Amino acid sequence: MIKILVIDDEEAILELVKRGLEKEGFAVDTLTSAKKVDVSKLRQYNLLILDVMMPKMDGWETCREIRQYSKVPIIMLTARGGEN
Repeated sequence: MIKILVIDDEEAILELVKRGLEKEGFAVDTLTSAKKVDVSKLRQYNLLILDVMMPKMDGWETCREIRQYSKVPIIMLTARGGEN
C-alpha cells in the first residue's frame, strides 16, 4: 500500500486532502506543523504533500531540511495564485 504524509497547518485542508486520498486507496498520515516531522520516520512514506505557507517553518524550509535526510518525493501544496 502506498503511504502518504500530508503536512498543512490548516486542519480543514488536511481533512479534505486526507479523505480524498483515502477514497483512492492510499494510507494517509497528517501533521499540522512541519516542526513535528520526525525525519527518522520518513522512510515509511512513499510521498509527502507539503503546504508552502505555514507559520514558523514554511514548506520550502521544511523541504530543504527533509532533503538532507531523505529523497522521498514531495508535492508542494499552495493556495498562491502565481508561480515562482
